[in-house]
Amino acid sequence: MNWIDEIKWDDKGLVPVIAQERGSGDVLMFAWMNREAVQKTAELGRAVYFSRSRGKLWFKGEASGHVQTVHEMRMDCDGDVLLLSVTQLGHEPGIACHTGRHSCFFSKLEGALPTSANADPQWKITAPVLKDPESIYK
Repeated sequence: MNWIDEIKWDDKGLVPVIAQERGSGDVLMFAWMNREAVQKTAELGRAVYFSRSRGKLWFKGEASGHVQTVHEMRMDCDGDVLLLSVTQLGHEPGIACHTGRHSCFFSKLEGALPTSANADPQWKITAPVLKDPESIYK
């Protein structure tokens, strides 16, 4: 069996993908890949995703310059999620999020978990904008 055939694709022919920064371990983003995106990522060593909103391949960094070099691709135990170990390029520290932040996971729920004394749960922004998105996407 071909390695790509071992991936369990959803009914739209996509697989969810998590991009994790190689050096820090930070989870940078979540995206989707189709077969072609997985194949291109493996061939190029560069993250290529499938944009559901645009209905086409999305070479990470094609508009922003914030390219992801892929060092390793892993598949979870069920074969239905991929994990990429990446180096985020294009700005120091790397910007993975279209909001100009390092990671897309910059909102933290505070006050809702059993360890919290706060009775008023709220999302708190935990990371600064490193570069104005208006200057990234011209």
